Amino acid sequence: MIPMQDPIRPTPPPRDIDPFVEHRRLLFGTAYQMLGTVTDAEDILQDTWLKWNAVDSATVEHPKAYLVRVVTNLALNRLTSARAVRETYLGPWLPEPLLTAPDAAEETEVADTVSTAMLVVLETLAPVERAVFVLREVFGYSHAEIAGFLDRPEATVRQIAHRARSHVHSRRPRFDADADARDEITAKFMAACQGGDLNALMEILAPEVTLWNDGGGKVTAARRPLHGPDHVARWMLGVMAKPVWVRAGIQLESAVINGELGVLAVVGDYRGAAFTYDIRGGRIENIRFQVNPDKLRGLNRG
Repeated sequence: MIPMQDPIRPTPPPRDIDPFVEHRRLLFGTAYQMLGTVTDAEDILQDTWLKWNAVDSATVEHPKAYLVRVVTNLALNRLTSARAVRETYLGPWLPEPLLTAPDAAEETEVADTVSTAMLVVLETLAPVERAVFVLREVFGYSHAEIAGFLDRPEATVRQIAHRARSHVHSRRPRFDADADARDEITAKFMAACQGGDLNALMEILAPEVTLWNDGGGKVTAARRPLHGPDHVARWMLGVMAKPVWVRAGIQLESAVINGELGVLAVVGDYRGAAFTYDIRGGRIENIRFQVNPDKLRGLNRG
C-alpha cells in the first residue's frame, strides 16, 4: 500500500547537495563577521553541523534560514562571553586576519565589510546590535527574518538596526580604494621595512598615522597604540631589526588579507605576522600589526 502524504506539507524532493555544504560560505561569513576570529567562526560551523545532523532535515522547510538562525545564535552566545574576556585583553585587540581571494565578496560572501577596519568598527557594537547589523546590512535579511532568527519583535529589531547602522556609519572608515595606488604603496612599504630605510618609510606614512599591535600577551608587542610617522616608523624598523627576526630570515610578502592588499611576514612556509592598513591621499593612515600566534592559525592552515 502506498502511504498517504500530508496534503498540507508534501514530502520535499530529495536534495542533491547538503544544505550545510551549499551554504557553508554564507554561514562562515556570518560567524566571522560577528566574532572577528577565524578560529571561533570555524568552531561555530562545527557546532552548527552537529546540530544540523541531529535533526531530521526532511522536516526543515527552509534549511538556509534554519542554518543561519543556528549560526547567529551560537555566535551571539560566543560573542557575549568573549566581550568579558576582551575587557582584560593585554594590549589592543585586533580581529583575526583572513586570507581572501582578490574578489573577497565571491570568496567569503562578506563584501567590503570583511575589511579589518570595518571589523574593528563592528567590535564597538553591542552583541545583538552586531548580529542585527551583519544580518541586515551585510547579508540583506529583512527585519522580519532577523526577528525570527533572534526571537525578538520586528519593531525591536527595526530600532536595533537603525541604532547600529547610525553607529557604524558615523565611524565607518572612508579611504582610497584605487587598486593600483594600493599596489604601489604596498611595494614601497615592504621595500622600506626590509631595507631599514627610515626616510622612505616616513614618506608613505600619513601625519596622523596610528599603529595598533596585537600580541595578546603571547609575544612582545606594543601595549598601546603608537602615533605619528616618526614614532611608528622607528618602532617598526626596530622590530624588523630584532635579532630574532633577522636570524629567522623573515621575509615580507604581499597578500590579499580581509579583501584588501596587505603584507605578511613569512619564515619559510610559516606566516608569523600580518599587516593591514588604510590608505588616504596616497599615504598609510592606520596600521594593524597582528602577531598573536593564536590569531595566526587560520593563516597557516592548508
